[in-house]
Amino acid sequence: MQETRQRILEIIKMRGQATVNELTRELGLTAVTIRHHLDVLYRDGLIGPPQILRKPGPGRPQHVYRLAGEAEELFPKKYDRLTDALLEELEERLSPEELDAVINGVAERMARQVSAEGDFSARLGALLEFLNGLGYLATAQEEEGGYRIVVANCPYERVARRHTLPCKVDMRLIALVTGVEPERIQQIAAGGEHCIYRVALPAG
Repeated sequence: MQETRQRILEIIKMRGQATVNELTRELGLTAVTIRHHLDVLYRDGLIGPPQILRKPGPGRPQHVYRLAGEAEELFPKKYDRLTDALLEELEERLSPEELDAVINGVAERMARQVSAEGDFSARLGALLEFLNGLGYLATAQEEEGGYRIVVANCPYERVARRHTLPCKVDMRLIALVTGVEPERIQQIAAGGEHCIYRVALPAG
């Protein structure tokens, strides 16, 4: 991100909105330069279209700029720290049986979001589509007697390196959608290059 455009986004983020005049004063640049950067940010989908700022009395109306939803991804997010603290609290307060119930509940909630109908192949395809929608970069490789599910990216890697719950949820999710208990062969959180699961074809 170009430095001036980053500063423009930060100013709008802090203020909620900003006009060209406000950005000019804040950054010490000309209005023409500011408008050029705003045009680029709008084209990139990071700010919304200019809106007229209603002001009392005569004078030329000013336009105000606000962030678009896509811009939020450019600002730091620390979901893993909150998740880490929540999981630590759960692990300290709950028994192993209660933790298993939580894992099953989370996996079942996620499985309900998968359109898992039809035969094994259809369910496996629906699972991959769901996982890739979450950023797993998952593929299935056919092998004798079943498939290998290969996950190239763990969206929860920082948390999974400290807690086993996310990986257990993945295992349970695969079982719920495919109808087969998977065998984990490799795990990113344990230092592996990928997460790899072997899923045998169901009997019959």
